[in-house]
Formats: sequence, C-alpha cells, structure tokens
Amino acid sequence: MKQKIYIVIFIIGTFLLPQINYAQVDFNKKPDDDLGDVEDKFQEQFYEALKQKGIENYDRSVTALLKCIELDNSVPVLYYELGKNYNQLKNFGAAEDAFKKAISKAPENEWFLDALYSFYMEQNEFDKAIKTVKQLLKYHPDYKENLAALYVKTKDYDEALKILDALDAEFGISVARDIMRNQIYEATGRKKDQIKNLEARVEDNPDKESNYLQLIFRYSENNEKEKAFETAKELLKINSNSQIVHLALYKFYLDENNAEKAIESMKIVVKSPEIKPEAKLKVLTDFVQFVGENPQYEADLVEATALVGDSNNSKTLIELGQYYLSKNNKPKALEYFEAALKIDSENFNVLRNVLLLYIDLQKFDVAEKKSNEVLQKYPAQPLFYLINGVALNQLNQPKKAVDILETGLDFIIDDTKMEIDFYKQLSNAYNSLNNTAKAKTFSDKAKQLETSN
Repeated sequence: MKQKIYIVIFIIGTFLLPQINYAQVDFNKKPDDDLGDVEDKFQEQFYEALKQKGIENYDRSVTALLKCIELDNSVPVLYYELGKNYNQLKNFGAAEDAFKKAISKAPENEWFLDALYSFYMEQNEFDKAIKTVKQLLKYHPDYKENLAALYVKTKDYDEALKILDALDAEFGISVARDIMRNQIYEATGRKKDQIKNLEARVEDNPDKESNYLQLIFRYSENNEKEKAFETAKELLKINSNSQIVHLALYKFYLDENNAEKAIESMKIVVKSPEIKPEAKLKVLTDFVQFVGENPQYEADLVEATALVGDSNNSKTLIELGQYYLSKNNKPKALEYFEAALKIDSENFNVLRNVLLLYIDLQKFDVAEKKSNEVLQKYPAQPLFYLINGVALNQLNQPKKAVDILETGLDFIIDDTKMEIDFYKQLSNAYNSLNNTAKAKTFSDKAKQLETSN
C-alpha cells in the first residue's frame, strides 16, 4: 500500500515555490509599489497559516488561508492546505471541496490527488475513492493493490480478482494479496476457484513448497482428503527434507491406520525448529490420544516427549502431565506439571493438580509448605485449605490443622463433597487432640451429609 509522508519542508519546497512561480509572485522581490504590498501580505498570511496549523489552531489557519485566497486565488497549494485544516475541524464538506479545487488548478499534482483519496478513505466514501485512485495509477502501480482492496470493500469481487491476477502475474505472489484473495473466496464461497488458483500455482512453480502446503490445506478444508493426501505425498517426493508437510501427513497416516508412518511424521514435527509450538502441541495432543488407544506405542510417545525435552511451552507440558495422570503414572505426571508451573506459576488448574499429587504421593512436607504459599495468593479457595489441613494432620500437627480447616470451611459454597472431606479431617484432628466429643460431632456431620446425598 502507498505510504505518505508529509513534512513542512517538503510542502514548502514542493508546493509553495513552484506555485509562487505559477502565480508570478516573488517573495524575495523588494516591494516598491502596491504589487509589492500584496506580495508581502500574501507571504505573511501564508506563513501564519502554516504556523497556526503547526500548533493545531486549525480555525486560525483557515482564516489566514482565506485571506491568501482573497489576495491571489490562483495558487493551488492554498486549497490543499485549506482542505487539510477543514478535515481537522471535521468540516468534511468544505474539506472535500477544497481538495477538489486544488486538483482542478493542478490536475497533475499527485499529492493533491493522494490527499483527496485519503480523505475519501477516512470517510468510507469508497466509490469516490475508486475514481480518485484510478487517477493515481499513472503515478505509481502500487495503487493497483489499493484499488483491488477498494473493490473488495464495494463487493465488486470480479474486478478485484482481475487486478490481483494481473499483479500476481507481473510481480509474483505476495502474502498481502493472498490474504485479500482468500477474503474474496471466503465471502463468495468460491472454494473451487480458490483450489483451481492453487493448482495452477503448483503446476507453474512445482518446486515451491508453500504452494503445495496451501493446496493441501484447502483440499482438507473442502473435505477432499484423498487429494490432500496425494498432494502431501507429491511434495515429499519433490522435497524429501520438507518438515512442515508432516503436519498434514501424520493425520492422513493415522486415518489410514498406518501407525509407523504416522509416528515417524509426528516425531519429525515435534523436533522441527521450523514448526511453531502451537502446532507441535496439536500434534502431541493427537499423539497422546493415539497412544491412549494404542498403548503398545507408548515407547514412541516417551521418545517424542524426550524430543520436546526442555520445552518452554506450558501447554505441551500440561498435556503430557494429563496423559500420565490418565495412565495413573502419578510421579511422571507430577514431573510435567511442576515443569509447567515453572513457566506459568499462576495457572490455577496446574497448582491444584500439583498439590493434590503431593498428597497422593505422600509428600506431606512439601504439600504443607506449598499449599501455605498458595493460600497467600488464593485466600478464598477452600481446596487449598483442605490440602493444607490434610498435610498438617499427616505431619502430626492437629492443632494447626484444626485452625486452617475451620477457616477454610467459611469459604465452601455449594460443594457437599468438599464439606464432607473437611468434616472428616477435622474429626481426625480432634481425635489426635483427644477431644473425642468434637471428633464425634464432625464425624456425625460428615455421615449425615453422606446419607442425605
């Protein structure tokens, strides 16, 4: 897209001096008659207009410019500056008129046309912007892309595609134009046209990996899985070192129950430096699910896990933790959850899993310490009070357990199961304190809730 940089020096150098010549006004001429007085007044008011605009006194700048026009209405830059000031004052009708007046006096001035084009874009006057940008095409072919974008806005998709096709043929494929092209295909539902375009690209440039990848994606999106699979395999023949293609291949191999090939592709994805962590996570998630259904391949999952090694992606580590938790391998699950916690220490679900695993694995010292720390961050979470109380009971500190458990009871809302657990732990604590009456009271409360539920 065309970039515009306006600076005062450029305006003075480009617009003021040429237009002065055009108007036959010489600012450097020493005044010796009435004409000299007019020139002095013109010069004074013009620089006053620039000064006031520079300090954002747009209304005063307009006043000064109008005085200039009274003195000499043939200078195009006066109307250009007037249009910019009116635009700042949100007097849009006057701004448009001023820009058009500047263009009428200097129809070959690109900057005046560009200012009017920008004005129409700001006002969402796309039809008028199209007429203006067509005039700009003679100066810069870059404006063709602007014109295509305008046709998209006015839903004249055929014209937009014609321009995009011409630009692609002349300059090659660009990401920006592809985004625009895909917007058109999405808006019109022309998936077949989109695929034809990509097929032509593959045919014209058979060595370019990105063309294959886009075609694979579009085939898959259009539920043409066989064509997508064949295209992926074709890419692999042309470029055996392609890593990104395995993002598609592993899924196709899984669908046809080719476990060995699928695992091979998954491993390539997991260790590839070219593939983003989010994509690796998706593959690893599928890998975990696959091994859950086919446990004979767990060794391959372990190997893939080793490939991510010191992953800095907490989602990947959490997924692995959940997998090992589902397999009842609690020490391994804890290992991954702790690693995830180092990356994202505020993740509530991971905190909960870690603390519960400490209890399950009888790591009561660390469970007590960590749950106490967590309570400083989450003082209204009853689960953390319960974990702390359980750990204190196991560490033979019943008095502290009673204090923490009774405090936590106040935060329980509509959670009967947790309430039962609190009562049982309080009963245990009071038994340890030889307060059998209190112990029985809480034991009875727990039994009552269990019976009623």
